[in-house]
Amino acid sequence: MHIDAFFDPRTWTLTYLVSDPATRDAVVIDSVLDFDPATGRVWTESIDRLLAIVGMRDLTLRASLETHSHADHLSGAHTLRERLGIPVAIGSGITRVQQTFAPMFGRGPEFPCDGSQFDVLARDGEELRLGSLVARALHTPGHTPACVTWHIGDALFTGDALFMPDSGVGRCDFPDGSADALYASVHERIYAFPDDTRIFVGHDYQPGGRPPACETTVGASKGGNIQLPAGRARGDFVAARTARDKTLAPPRLLFYSIQVNTAAGRLPAPNAEGRRFLTQPITVAT
Repeated sequence: MHIDAFFDPRTWTLTYLVSDPATRDAVVIDSVLDFDPATGRVWTESIDRLLAIVGMRDLTLRASLETHSHADHLSGAHTLRERLGIPVAIGSGITRVQQTFAPMFGRGPEFPCDGSQFDVLARDGEELRLGSLVARALHTPGHTPACVTWHIGDALFTGDALFMPDSGVGRCDFPDGSADALYASVHERIYAFPDDTRIFVGHDYQPGGRPPACETTVGASKGGNIQLPAGRARGDFVAARTARDKTLAPPRLLFYSIQVNTAAGRLPAPNAEGRRFLTQPITVAT
């Protein structure tokens, strides 16, 4: 199994291309659709770079996998589906996220909150057979209620549940997030794998200005994760994570990302003049 990592410095996002060199089957995990909120411009530089590698190696993409509905970048999953006809898969908990956010954006019956925007809603433990590759969905909620870690071969793709050891774990203050649930997801699920299991993280914020990194192991995380090593008590972690989350600003692309990503990366439909609009909720101080 070969794994290519693509780092987007604008959002600190890591996208993965996982392939079987023998059969040339491949899957993409957490793709990025480029977006500038200041101008409203959307473009496909990140997807084009990934697809150039796919073409150069003569790979066959079998699916686009999402670890969760991201709040910090637009997903390129629908763009890949449009270009290549591949299915988009996410954890079955996405319906809960849709139900939470639909009223915030004034969505009505035209936006069903049943996950039907996606092709596959993976249940916990479900295996997706994607050519010669097998991706098993491991529900790891906490950052969001719908987070999934994808288990492929000897690797775990943890999304925002678990970062590099010097970065810690994902925040838990989004709607229906839970530091207690994240503790269980990491301690009881991810750390249950053998120590030499590889971990590929969803973001890297380059603490101390170090170069981007994407790969660690279960053993390294258990022994050295700065926020959630294996020996940390549950209550201590929950208290510390909750206190830290209260100091964090919302992600810069939060509202834009959620609108697009709960629709599997599909942009809003154009109006009669061909223009597309994303909604920005506001709060009027009283």
